[in-house]
Amino acid sequence: MKIRLFTLAALISLTMSNPSYAVLPSFDAEGRPLPSLAPMLKSVNPAVVNISTYSTQNNRYNPLLNDPFFRHFFNLPDQRQFKQPQKRQQSAGSGVIVDAEKGVVMTNYHVIKGADEIQVALLDGRSYRAKLLGSDPDLDIAIIEIDADALTDIPIADSNQLEVGDFVVAIGNPFGLGQTVTTGVVSALSRSGLGIEGYEDFIQTDASINPGNSGGALVNLRGELVGINTAIISPAGGNVGIGFAIPANMAKASMTQIIRHGEVRRGQIGIGIQDITPDLRRAFELKNGQRGVLVTEVAEGSPAEKAGLNAGDVILEVNGQTTTSTAQLRSQIGMEAVGERVKLKILRNGKTRQLKVKIGEPEAFASTNQALHPLLAGAQLHNSPDGQGVQVANLAPNTKAAYSGLRPGDIIIAANKQRVYNIESLRRTLQSNASSMLLQINRNGASLFIVIR
Repeated sequence: MKIRLFTLAALISLTMSNPSYAVLPSFDAEGRPLPSLAPMLKSVNPAVVNISTYSTQNNRYNPLLNDPFFRHFFNLPDQRQFKQPQKRQQSAGSGVIVDAEKGVVMTNYHVIKGADEIQVALLDGRSYRAKLLGSDPDLDIAIIEIDADALTDIPIADSNQLEVGDFVVAIGNPFGLGQTVTTGVVSALSRSGLGIEGYEDFIQTDASINPGNSGGALVNLRGELVGINTAIISPAGGNVGIGFAIPANMAKASMTQIIRHGEVRRGQIGIGIQDITPDLRRAFELKNGQRGVLVTEVAEGSPAEKAGLNAGDVILEVNGQTTTSTAQLRSQIGMEAVGERVKLKILRNGKTRQLKVKIGEPEAFASTNQALHPLLAGAQLHNSPDGQGVQVANLAPNTKAAYSGLRPGDIIIAANKQRVYNIESLRRTLQSNASSMLLQINRNGASLFIVIR
């Protein structure tokens, strides 16, 4: 009860001291002020839309229906060929209007994937057929457009300013019920390694996100968009208070390229990277608790080499934002367009340095292992520190390796049923078959097999 009273008092104090915040006071029957999200939601809710998609899929059928002997035996109609029956499928999700003048709507790629028709329903009851401008499957973002007037959009906030503990509101269309609002806080930032998307730097929140919320808005108390709701962890099939949203900055960077070029082309700087383990921390004589990403190799002629980056450097920051994992670094670099320059803060021989690196073309330095095997083009591999395998350091997007099932951090311990200990032994093993490979990998202590064709 004390915690509830403190929170209520704090919210009342906040709204009375700064009227620009969304949690403005309403009043009870006795004129006492009460905190409420209603004023903010009245301006934000019209910008969150319901998305319905329609697709035609073939039903399964028995191929014997096209066999003349089968039809004769069962006295079936004598037709030249039975056509495969089709059915119309419908699914629902959410979206956010980010440009009212042009009718631009942002949503998740998985909401509109494979759709023949996309319908957008507004809060006021209007409905429009949408046009797909482009998508970014690696980030799970899609941009669609509707031809409508009198729209409301949501301003996009700088999601880098978000902090753990900030209040947030999730708005969407769960289970097709219609627009629904849930509240919570930012539970964590920079969540990655979940295997949900190709690029992961999620906002974690306990605001309820359920099926149908995908593509909906995560807003702060000012009514600004801080994230696009996209996934949940649901061991029992329901909401357990662990939801994830794509940060607004990442979604905006993807949208900018889609509107400008019709697609997203993520560049590379030409490095191999690895997370810092306790063994590596001791081997490189780093301070206890030192965080960052270790550079394992620098491609010849790459932007990283031209900027002066060396193997053994530790990347601490990208454009002033802390970097703590390989997945986070991939996302930070992936946000930048080809030709842009990023500022890197690195640690070398115990001293910090600042470098500027130009983002290069994605094809130029992605295939560091093309010569190893064509099916591994786009994978950055290096010998495992313990000498017991080959570690996947990075996977360039839109390459064969990216769609193979491999993940950064996997350790290849066998190929084509032969044990491998380093890149050279892997190379020898793969020479026997150019069309496919069977890899046995260690992932987080578990062993599994992957077939790549």
